[in-house]
Amino acid sequence: MTTNGQRVAIVTGASKGIGRAIALRLARDGIAVVVNYATSRKAADAVVTEIERSGGKAVAVQADIGSPTAAADLFDAAEKSFGGVDILVNNAGMMKLAPLADMDDATFEQHIAVNLTGTFRGIREAGRRLRDDGRIINFSSSVVGVYGPAYGAYAASKAGVEAMTHVASKELGRRKITVNTVAPGPVETDMFMTGKSDELVQNITRTIPLGRLGQPDDIASVVAFLASPQSGWINGQVIRANGGMI
Repeated sequence: MTTNGQRVAIVTGASKGIGRAIALRLARDGIAVVVNYATSRKAADAVVTEIERSGGKAVAVQADIGSPTAAADLFDAAEKSFGGVDILVNNAGMMKLAPLADMDDATFEQHIAVNLTGTFRGIREAGRRLRDDGRIINFSSSVVGVYGPAYGAYAASKAGVEAMTHVASKELGRRKITVNTVAPGPVETDMFMTGKSDELVQNITRTIPLGRLGQPDDIASVVAFLASPQSGWINGQVIRANGGMI
């Protein structure tokens, strides 16, 4: 930990949506936050400002998670600003829907580069640099389980994240580092809503026993628990936060 005992978290893709909610929640829990963004500098700065106005500590750091150097750059920035890292939240991701027969190579490879390889590099860097008793929280999706049409590339990339979670939890357990994955169901974010008609959104909502879409704060609460000392006996798990959809 830092000299004042404060824990430090890196949250990828933290300028908006679920990542933003996670950064704000962790800051409310007293954790210093590295707010990662790829292109949305203004939005990331707004998250930092909101955290600082509430008495927390945060810094915005640009890094494209699909880049080979992104994970190292984020850990470098965290160590420079706060002295080290205790929590890594691999939240950043992308989703473009198309039937497998219609998907081009570039789009498929982008899913792998960001969702799977980006998470791999984060786990690898954390395995080398995360402090003992730390937390790695990855992101999958409840699409892994539903396997709906047009989600082939996205589901494949997220299934790989789940596999790495199980392996990494065994590799890092000796250092008391837990590795878990959160797999949200439909959450009302720009990424989910883009390109969907009102009718389609209503049809999806009907498949959820709780009768509503998830909200970013619903997922942030799960992450906050997994990041806390109270989750120390939870390791190598995939938590499907989806209102009972599957």
